Amino acid sequence: MALQRNVLEYLQSSAARVPNKLAFSDEGEALTFSLVDSRAQGLGTCIAKHTKQTNRPVAVLVERTAATLVAFMGVLYSGNYYVPIDSQMPIKRILGILDQLDPICLLHSKNTQALAEELSGACPILSLEESFDVPPDKDLLDHQRGQVLDIDPVYVIFTSGSTGVPKGSVISHRGLIDFIEWMSGTLGFSEDDIMANQAPFFFDLSGKDIYLTLKCGATMHIIPKQLFMSPLRLLEFIDEKKATALVWATAAFHLVANSGALEKIQPRSLRKIMLGGEALHAKHLNTWRRALPNVRYVNLYGPTEAVINCIYYPIDREFADHEAIPIGRPCENTEVLLLDEELRPVPQGAVGEICVRGISIARGYYGNPEKTAEVFVQNPNNTLYPDPIYRTGDMGVLNEEGLIVFASRRDGQIKHMGYRIELGDIEIALSALAGMRELVCFFDAARDKIICAYAGDLDADGIIAGIRDSLPKYMYPNIFRRMDKLPHTPGGKIDRVKIKEDYFSESGQR
Repeated sequence: MALQRNVLEYLQSSAARVPNKLAFSDEGEALTFSLVDSRAQGLGTCIAKHTKQTNRPVAVLVERTAATLVAFMGVLYSGNYYVPIDSQMPIKRILGILDQLDPICLLHSKNTQALAEELSGACPILSLEESFDVPPDKDLLDHQRGQVLDIDPVYVIFTSGSTGVPKGSVISHRGLIDFIEWMSGTLGFSEDDIMANQAPFFFDLSGKDIYLTLKCGATMHIIPKQLFMSPLRLLEFIDEKKATALVWATAAFHLVANSGALEKIQPRSLRKIMLGGEALHAKHLNTWRRALPNVRYVNLYGPTEAVINCIYYPIDREFADHEAIPIGRPCENTEVLLLDEELRPVPQGAVGEICVRGISIARGYYGNPEKTAEVFVQNPNNTLYPDPIYRTGDMGVLNEEGLIVFASRRDGQIKHMGYRIELGDIEIALSALAGMRELVCFFDAARDKIICAYAGDLDADGIIAGIRDSLPKYMYPNIFRRMDKLPHTPGGKIDRVKIKEDYFSESGQR
């Protein structure tokens, strides 16, 4: 059996096996595997004729459409790699990313044509609609793809860039193939699955939906964005499509739990729910479990730099609302190290930085060797040959069951009133309170104050009363900022950076 070295082989295999089966659908169209493949080949031919280069970036203005996914495949057919660009981002930020990339071209649909024309000074632009129906030049495509090895990039994902400079994680075909093979086998995905996609396509979480669908010959329905403003309609959509699997950002899962919609409708086709991106709160999990007790729930952890996920925990017991849910054990062919600041292993029960080793870690940051060198470092257990690990900046602890429990970000450990405190511990206790919808805690070091920004029905006195039995007094937040709702990033996570920036700006600190 030939070695698989390109994720396009997933699409080709499913297109040959189930050509007329629905692959991807959005509000406007439904595409079979055969149609996805033929359109992608047409686009790939256009790109390849535009330039004979290979292993170069092609930017894609992303929408919540099946056409966006065809665009990704077309780029891969051309022998290059795709870079998803959120079309809703400020144009200045997009231009900054394009300047870093120097892409072959920028792909756009008719809906994003006006934006593409504004960006055309940065790179050539190419229309998807005009390219999909181009007759494929199979010899050209075979030649282009023949130049691509499995260690070459499949995509570059730019992270939020909270420091002001976006970072592009370079993910290889081999790393993604390794992960998808593990996930489909271990977590039980097949061609019988129907996915209801939540994650935006510029967010790495969406890669699970996309490539599980392509590998297994499953079906993926793209949930219209506006449904997340109406959780009841969202659940109706899932029920109508008879979705069997949700691979969602944890924040969206929490949103539905908070809404009360699960008391009115329970999509009975659901069999598995996979969550990741933020800490999973037991209170919200228990809301879902009461409504859908027969669903398999899995908690997943991993940064973009580790091909979506590197640790997993199939939730196999009951958790009280105030308990921390483990993130679990390393995925297959992945090693996870918990290290101190000197990169020495910490003992069981002690907090250490989560560091990841394996084929799944990114190749580095695009065009940024300095930042790459900061976090992709030599394995301290091996001094004999290059053996990189990725320092996530997240802190974890190995519990008595041999499971890793997320503690906080590295900057989430503070010293307050003489005590070492994990802000994540405070967040877990607060999230268990009835009436608390969502929250973040952070530290104002200049004033030695713990800040809690939250959305919920409680006032400060009610919160303090609710945590008296679970937290010592020195861990109580000193300042509460009640909001109608917390801001979220385009990927669905709570926007901690904006919340902190707003606080420090309003308090006169810069």
